[in-house]
Parts: sequence; C-alpha cells; structure tokens
Amino acid sequence: MKQIFMYFGLCLCIAFTGCGSKKEKEEHETKFLVTSPLKQDTTLTETFVSQVHSNSHIELRAQERGYLQKIYVDEGQLVKKGQLLFQIMPNLYEAEMKKAQAEVNFANIEYQNTASLASRNVVAKTEQAMAKAKLEKAKAELALANVHLQFTEIRAPFDGLIDRFHVRLGSLLEEGELLTNLSDNRKMWVYYNVPEAQYLDYKNSIKTNDPVKVKLQLANNQTFPYTGVVETIEGDFNNETGNIAFRATFPNPDGLLRHGETGNILMTIPFKNAMLIPQKTTYEVLDKKYVYVVDKAGKIKSREITVAAELPHIYVVQHGLAEDDKILLEGLRQVRENEKIHYQFVKPEKVMSQLNLYAE
Repeated sequence: MKQIFMYFGLCLCIAFTGCGSKKEKEEHETKFLVTSPLKQDTTLTETFVSQVHSNSHIELRAQERGYLQKIYVDEGQLVKKGQLLFQIMPNLYEAEMKKAQAEVNFANIEYQNTASLASRNVVAKTEQAMAKAKLEKAKAELALANVHLQFTEIRAPFDGLIDRFHVRLGSLLEEGELLTNLSDNRKMWVYYNVPEAQYLDYKNSIKTNDPVKVKLQLANNQTFPYTGVVETIEGDFNNETGNIAFRATFPNPDGLLRHGETGNILMTIPFKNAMLIPQKTTYEVLDKKYVYVVDKAGKIKSREITVAAELPHIYVVQHGLAEDDKILLEGLRQVRENEKIHYQFVKPEKVMSQLNLYAE
C-alpha cells in the first residue's frame, strides 16, 4: 500500500512539473508587436462652425417722412443698380420745389434790375452784391428742395436681392424707418472662429503668400461646389473665448448661398515632418496620454506624450517620442511597468497602411 502511494505521488509530481514547463515555454514564446513613429508630411482637416454673410448687405430706410405710395418690386426679387424700388408720396416735396423755383425766379429778376441800376450809378454796388447773394441763397434752397424730392424715390444702390418688406403700401413712414434689406450675393463672406492653438499651427504651417483654400460644408452635410479663399484674419483675439475670427470669400454664381446661412468651414492645415503614431498605441490616465516604450533591454517603460493633432486612427505627436523609439502596438493591458517582453518589430509604414479598422 505504501508503495502505491509513493508511485501515485511521483506521477503527480511529474505531471505538475510538465505543466509548469509547458506554461513557462508558452510565456517564453509569447511575442508582442512593436513599431516606431512614422515621420512624414501630412495634412489635417479642421472643422469650424461658420456664418455666411453677403459681400454687401445693407438696410434700405426712408429718408423722408410720408406715405408709402408705390412698391415697384417684390420680396426675393433680383434688382439692378439704380432701379426704382419704393415711392413715398411726393406731393409736399413737389410743392416745396415749385416754391423754391419761384423764389429763384424772383431773386433773379431782382438781381438783373439792381445790376442795371448799378451800371448807371443809380444804386450803390453793395446793393447789387446783396441782390446777387439773395439769388444764390434762393438757388441753394431750390437745390435742397430737389434733394428732398429725390429722397421720395428709393432706388437700389447696387445689383442685389431684395429681402422681406417691413412696411406695406400706404404706411405712414417716419424718417429713417426700415423698408427692407438688399444683399449682393455674387460673393459671400464666411466668418469662423479659430482657437489660439490652431491659429498658431496655421501660421506656422503657412510660410508662403499663396492663398489658403477652404471648403464649405452646408447644413445638409453637402459640400459647396466652389472653393473659398482665406482673405483676412481679425486683428485681435476675443479675450472671453480665446478665439480669433477668420474670413473666407466664396464665389456664388448660382445664388445658392444666402445671407445668414450657417455651415462648417473645412480648413486643411499642413504638418511638415509630423511624427505619427496609431491611436491604439496610447492609453489615458487623468486626461494625459501615454504610450509603452520598449527600451534596449526589452523592458516596458510608460511615457507621457503631447498630441498636436488628431487624424482618423492616428495622432500627430508634438512631444514625448523620438523617431527611433519602439512603442508597444498591441497588448497594452497585458504588460506591466518594467516587465521584460519578447517582441516582433513591424515597420511603421506597414502599420499605417493597415489602419483601416477602428483603433482597438
């Protein structure tokens, strides 16, 4: 009986020893995939909420008080420069103009008579000068009356699109009352706000005087068919938001864009010699990003990185990595700090070409 127990114990010992050896062998053969950052030129498309404005968008207001006698156009109508739009009842101003014309005629006759008498030394030269001054004053009053009469006609100052009416036919208008708006939509100005960090990236990446081209994504997620050009940047940052306003100009030959529309500007920012890594090689601790770097001895070391920009499945690294560093590609949850691993190196070009799946 004692021999049987000894034999059974020996078998168990051999079995456990065999299992342990097999497990150690499996751990020894486990290899992790590692890669290196890829350094190359790339571009980043940033999206900014934008507001569309007409190149010229003005208010048309009544310049004189009176009843709105005629409306010659309709809301939404395209009009030409100089086209008559509204007519304010001109009767009062026509009467004032006739009165001013009569004053001019009377002053002219008086001046002619005084000049004739002065030429024969019947009256002094000063009386002739006073008569002439009276005539000039009458002419000035006539010119002013003519201006007031012209103000009863509201004409388009440029080609454009009429907005909705704020008054109706027969309304009693006060001086300065808003009639409608007029928009020149042949060129559109699109404004969007850029945060300070992205503004600096933009300025650092744009080293030439070539115009920067942008795209406009409309509210229906369709891309506007014409390309815009960034023409100006506002002079000051908004201290409350930390943003600065950009303005891009878009041609609008089809009239699709209207004043007040919204959309998204798609601005491409180039990065020279950018250091790229797959997003799945990183992990976060308290809003900070880290990667596992494999040192020369094959040991795992965590390292904090700073991300400059984010692309689909890729990070552009600003600080924290060198081009020859080896970073853990997969199995981040299976390793520990300072653990020695066996690994297989995969070229970064091959890794980047296979990033068509979502990062793990």
